[in-house]
Amino acid sequence: MKKIILVLGLTISILNSFAQTKSSYSFSVKQAVDFAMQNQHDIKNSMIDEELAHKTVAEIRASGLPQINASFDVKDFVEFPTTVIPGAGGLFGGQPGSDAVLKFGAPYQAAAGADASQLLFNAEFFSGLKGSKLYIELSTRAIARTKVEVAATVSKAYYMVLVSNERVKLLDANIARLKKTMDDTKALMDNGFVEKIDFDRLTVAYNNLLVEKEKVDRLLSTGMYLLKYQMGMEINADLTLTDKLEDMKVDLPAAGSDKFDYSKRIEYGIMETSFKLSKVDLKRKKYAYLPYAFAYGSLSENAYRSKFDLFDRTTPWYPTAIIGVTVKVPIFNGFLKNVKVQQAKLNVQKAENNMEFIKKSIDLELATSTTNLTNSAASLENQKKNIAIAEDVASVAKKKYDAGVGSNLEVLNAETALKEAQTNYISALYDAIIAKIDFDKANGNLK
Repeated sequence: MKKIILVLGLTISILNSFAQTKSSYSFSVKQAVDFAMQNQHDIKNSMIDEELAHKTVAEIRASGLPQINASFDVKDFVEFPTTVIPGAGGLFGGQPGSDAVLKFGAPYQAAAGADASQLLFNAEFFSGLKGSKLYIELSTRAIARTKVEVAATVSKAYYMVLVSNERVKLLDANIARLKKTMDDTKALMDNGFVEKIDFDRLTVAYNNLLVEKEKVDRLLSTGMYLLKYQMGMEINADLTLTDKLEDMKVDLPAAGSDKFDYSKRIEYGIMETSFKLSKVDLKRKKYAYLPYAFAYGSLSENAYRSKFDLFDRTTPWYPTAIIGVTVKVPIFNGFLKNVKVQQAKLNVQKAENNMEFIKKSIDLELATSTTNLTNSAASLENQKKNIAIAEDVASVAKKKYDAGVGSNLEVLNAETALKEAQTNYISALYDAIIAKIDFDKANGNLK
């Protein structure tokens, strides 16, 4: 018995420790977006990509810095190489006019040295170095684009949870109201004032509402999981949403000017940087026709021994030192450079086309998002009015029924109409919020 109590105590202690370490958050939509900016998977990877861009630039720059190498080589000539001197056999004790076949050299040889080189001039390299800075700019803009996408995704997921919460509240109110009507009808039925069919109609409607409530509860749970996933938060963490739907304003879009500042859209900035990169690449390919030069130098020592005493410094090592400059002038390489220049020109044209295309795409997004927001805001306003009307109708029907001058069917139809109006309102509210987020994104207002 004591062992069982001990095991139960340990189990409870472990469960309590897990409960205490469970993360808990209370976020507004802005705080949720800020959390995602630090923890979301795509943003983390885009930041790594930016760091990789910096490392790539450092790699390119390093190729233009001094290159220094050291070497050490030891040889044991197990078999000497053969040298043949035609017609010189008589000089070495052979038949006159015959070839002299000779093997000579020290059996043990060693060489130690260092060499260095430095690029002096290469227009293609320096142009590429300039382009690498644009490469970093492109990766930085890619981070900004990812942040905009994440901000929009997290905001939509956040408000989807709030809308689902609002739907749950409306369903709870409908269930409570219908339950009271059903209980009142049950009392009347028991006293013989209404027929059983009236009570059964309400029971069916009540049960349908309970089933719908269960579905919405599950959807709400799924929506919360989706929000945490989009934020980069642990799925099992406790998250409380502090913003309220009534604080979310969905106003009609103001009339904008005819000229939109495309630089407000990060997508345009990315295309602009890509265009600059293509022009730099074209220039770099043209520079390949120019000569390039580099300086070099080497210092080495060689040792030749008949015995393996290479490190005996009493026997001399023989030094060699060289410095020089090499200039290479490209002349012909099978039209390869020309083909690369033509390819670079086509890439510039393609980048120009992309610049024009992104402008048209932004114009389309602006027009579409403005229309959607206008329609959604108007629809939301109409649905608000419909709910007010449906609530009045349901209230009047209930009063008439309680006074004995209305029918049970009239009450049920009014309740059904109210539920439908509430459902339409929730859908219109969500559509309006999504339209507002898309409108802000299209206008470059999401960061």
